[in-house]
Amino acid sequence: MELYLIRHGIAALRENYAKDKERPLTDKGRQKTAKVAKQLHERGLRFDLILTSPLVRARETATILQEAGLASHVEEFAALAPDGDIYVWLGWLEQRWQQEARDKSLALVGHQPDLGNWAETLVWGEAKEKLVLKKAGIIGINIPDTKSPIGQSELFLLSSPKWLV
Repeated sequence: MELYLIRHGIAALRENYAKDKERPLTDKGRQKTAKVAKQLHERGLRFDLILTSPLVRARETATILQEAGLASHVEEFAALAPDGDIYVWLGWLEQRWQQEARDKSLALVGHQPDLGNWAETLVWGEAKEKLVLKKAGIIGINIPDTKSPIGQSELFLLSSPKWLV
């Protein structure tokens, strides 16, 4: 299975919002994310499903990806919120997707440092806090067909948006 970890686009400043979860993408964030989505689409990338953090900026990013034709279905997934637990997602993967996931492509839209840490955990078995995913950036990981992909997965893509637009 191909897994793509995508960080939300540029968001409004924290001090302008009472709650961090309510911060939307800025106009620049929407434009940059749309350009990234267009490039991914033109390169033939498609997702069978996009799971997104419930925070506004991540949901907006997922919608932009969907509107660019990268996926037909988007679902909110609470564990993709900041400080989310990768093991909750792994449980979901095992129960809902793993049986049929061999030739599937899944995108997770969330936040840094969580997505970088999840990638490190999948590839190296532990989070080392060394992978930095820029806003609207993407990480691609091949997930093996095993019970636990922790430390067994293969990184094949790490790109900031400037390399895509």
